Amino acid sequence: MRMFNFRRLALTISACSAGWITAPDFANADFISDSKANLELRNLYFNRDFRQPGGSSASGQSKAEEWGQGFMLRAESGYTEGVVGLGVDAIGMLGLKLDSSRDRAGTALFPTGGDGQSQDEYSKLGLTAKAKASQTNLKVGTLIFRNQMLLSPDGRLLPQMFRGAMLESKEIKGLTLQGAKITDAMASQSGHWDKMVANRLGGEGGAYVFYGGDYELNKLTSVGLHYGKLEDVYQQYVANMSTALPLGNSSSIKVDLRFAKSQEDGSYRDVDNKALGGMFTYKVGAQSFGVGYQKMHGNDPYPYVSNSDPYLVNFIQINDFANINERSWQARYDIDLASISLPGLALMTRYVKGDDVRLSNGSSGEEWERDTDITYAFQSGPLKNLSLRWRNATVRSTFGNDLDENRLIVQYMIPIL
Repeated sequence: MRMFNFRRLALTISACSAGWITAPDFANADFISDSKANLELRNLYFNRDFRQPGGSSASGQSKAEEWGQGFMLRAESGYTEGVVGLGVDAIGMLGLKLDSSRDRAGTALFPTGGDGQSQDEYSKLGLTAKAKASQTNLKVGTLIFRNQMLLSPDGRLLPQMFRGAMLESKEIKGLTLQGAKITDAMASQSGHWDKMVANRLGGEGGAYVFYGGDYELNKLTSVGLHYGKLEDVYQQYVANMSTALPLGNSSSIKVDLRFAKSQEDGSYRDVDNKALGGMFTYKVGAQSFGVGYQKMHGNDPYPYVSNSDPYLVNFIQINDFANINERSWQARYDIDLASISLPGLALMTRYVKGDDVRLSNGSSGEEWERDTDITYAFQSGPLKNLSLRWRNATVRSTFGNDLDENRLIVQYMIPIL
């Protein structure tokens, strides 16, 4: 275990705060009064036990096991008055290694040095300028996404960040339009910017460009159509639809349908993938029962920006079930235990089975994953804003790693403004 580095934390937080406070002196009440800031503390223990003979197929390790402490300071200003309002956001992050060794590294909690050991600490700093006119927003700088084309993962110590520009418009009621150009990415376990590559396809691309929109047909139904391109590697079209059907007596059925078509862009290599997925969830009271289906077509796996999360119904804790020709089914159960007088406690468990995977040697492979996620959030008192989470996963595969994984996460959110 290592000593806590207060000096590094203070420098990171100061830099983040300075980037926000020393923005142009907007003498405007909305700029100040609408501002908000919070500090998130995240303590994460990660253990992945490789069960097949010989250990991990990539490193030969019998397990990857590390423990770390993360700090995330987020500051968001309001907007100045006028036809065009201006503002600025900042985010500063620091990750500290609490326990690791060379033979247990590789959890993606920390950067890895040339000697194979995880680094003791790393930090991130992001600044974002923003402008707003009517219902249209422009952001330039550091961006964190959660949409159909780009999803920043947040399952490790610190989240992934991107750098570029994004325009979002809601001028037409019910219609949300987005467009972005992303030039660089900073992985969850990294402190520096890198060019983007495609997961499983390889090949360093240029910028990642996406645009599209979602339209709410009514309060329960929405449809979307989006396009994305990693320059010189692949381009992708995504269509989605979601709807909820009330059944009465606190019950409903939710339908989530997704389709994506991917092809090459430029001359790097041919890309051929079509992905179809659907999730159907029956909710009654505090319980939900879901079934999902996902199918890959074509000669390639589903492509997406490396280290990001794919927009797939069967992408879960470890696997994405998006190999060549793979077909997969999901069964899921959720319950909010506040219904039995345990407010703040929630349980999710799911099982996904994939088969018909086309392997390079011409044979067929299959895999399955079982996840359990238990979360407890304190509802009041001095521990309010503190949450405890246990994420457990088991994976078995005829062509990949067999593993058991546990993540223990303690998060505490401290409002500052």
